[in-house]
Amino acid sequence: MKYNLLEGGSLMFLAKNYSKKTGRTYLQIVHGYRDKEGKTKRKVIESLGYVDELEKKYDDPIAHFTQVAKQMESERLENKQLVITIDTDSQVDRNFQNRKNFGHVVFSKVYHELELDRFFNNKQRHENFKFNSNSIMKVLLFARLLYPCSKKATVEIKDRFFDKADFTLDDVYNCLTHFNKIEKDAQQFIHEQIVRQYDRKTDLIYYDVTNYYFETDKQDDFRKKGVSKEHVPNPIVQMGLSVDRQGIPISYRLFEGNMHDSQTLMPILKDIKKQYNTKRIIVVADKGLNSGDNIAFNIILGDGYIYSKSVRGASDDFKSYVLDDEGYTWIGNDYKRKSSVVPTEINVTVGKYKNGKNKKKKVQIDQKQVIFYSRKYAERAKKQREAIIAKAVDLIANPSKYQKATSYGAAAYVANIEFDKNTGEILDTGKKLFLDEEKIKQDELLDGYYAIVTSELDESDDRIIELYRGLWKIEESFKITKSNLDARPVYLTRKDHINAHFFICFIALVVARIVEVRLNNKYSIDKILDTLRLVACSHVDANHYLFDYADEVTDNINDVFGLNIGQKVMTLGEIKKIFGNVKKR
Repeated sequence: MKYNLLEGGSLMFLAKNYSKKTGRTYLQIVHGYRDKEGKTKRKVIESLGYVDELEKKYDDPIAHFTQVAKQMESERLENKQLVITIDTDSQVDRNFQNRKNFGHVVFSKVYHELELDRFFNNKQRHENFKFNSNSIMKVLLFARLLYPCSKKATVEIKDRFFDKADFTLDDVYNCLTHFNKIEKDAQQFIHEQIVRQYDRKTDLIYYDVTNYYFETDKQDDFRKKGVSKEHVPNPIVQMGLSVDRQGIPISYRLFEGNMHDSQTLMPILKDIKKQYNTKRIIVVADKGLNSGDNIAFNIILGDGYIYSKSVRGASDDFKSYVLDDEGYTWIGNDYKRKSSVVPTEINVTVGKYKNGKNKKKKVQIDQKQVIFYSRKYAERAKKQREAIIAKAVDLIANPSKYQKATSYGAAAYVANIEFDKNTGEILDTGKKLFLDEEKIKQDELLDGYYAIVTSELDESDDRIIELYRGLWKIEESFKITKSNLDARPVYLTRKDHINAHFFICFIALVVARIVEVRLNNKYSIDKILDTLRLVACSHVDANHYLFDYADEVTDNINDVFGLNIGQKVMTLGEIKKIFGNVKKR
């Protein structure tokens, strides 16, 4: 059984064929085309019969059907239609990747605008390896954005993309070593391109730290057990990431898993100041980075800082100041703020004792403290606590169900709880576990209150709060790398390969952010990636591909990037032309 599918195409004509078996000439209307390898092929559209039989009906059947074929070709060109014959009993060709993604053309566009192809090709120029590092990077990048998976799985799906992908898994692993060698140069190159193309400013950076766990229990000099953000017992590595005002990453650096967040800022800031030739920087970061050493470092470099400050972990005097209604300015009924510039003592490391512990010195500085209260945040904190208290009650009733990692949050409201330092199991000390009502009461008093400390003494309270709230950009960046880019768990073991893995994730995040910014932040990266994952096509017949998805995001992308997402059918030649155009500078 056969049927005709009318879609976009190439050339139809009359073909005369001689049969040696019968000694007769027969006519066919044929569709001529070039296959995916550029070879000339033909497909019969209609078999007309033998000439001697047709002469009984037509004075000149060859002239007649030559005109019919021309008319069919004319109609096809006018209507942009092609008759493609599909045998419904045929089987899918298992040796050919029938389904391909086309959405990665957007990422290819940004990749080449950043001239990353030139960078990787130049870095390979004096290397001895035979594989193409630029081709490998593009496939690893597109896969990380759209189909995140292991390096082995990426090699297996590399034919989903139209970019040339002639490499093996061994080539990928060898290339990871190469990527590790050049990642610092790449970060600087990308930064310079963004400065030139997007007028990046580095007078204010957002900085934060997260960690990524490995699918192993084995520790080494790099992968170490530490305080996991996801409360898993596995070895981790720390990543420090800085982003600009637009949320586009500036740089990253990996640290050992047991390094405290506060110890990561100084190396990153040194790199940025040295490599990128920046002047005064205001660092915006969360309370985990708020240490005396970091503040002193900011001041010594002539830089500034905006750090959050833990209210619940602060001194009783500070808590009293926060809860004192005096000095607050109410804005509406749900929000208030106040500030003061106060002499503040910070503990600064000035050396080490013989036992290896840090030698500290108290230094007094002037610091602005900005306090604000939000009723919305207070209500959110109350709801979150209700869930935590419910978990604490269950923990008290069923302590054997929990360990230190799984009891995170709830354990703070359980009196007499102790954990085994090695296993994380709850110890049976003979003391009765009970709900710490007083701790709950004290925490409730501070719901909705937030504190920010800053070196910018003359800046308005609202501006300080506004700049601090921009920190969500980097928090979201970590969320993207962990969820959308599926950066963890990490299955690699070699340090150079691990760094190369996060280097690829870094570039993927840069490219995704640029697309988001170019679309005026109308859509989340979640939405953009979901859409571009669906922008795919199927090899239908000959050299034609059938597309089946478009939405408002693709419409916006077409307007901004000058692409052609949404056309129903394209030939391989047309697709290659589009990819060729995005590579032009």
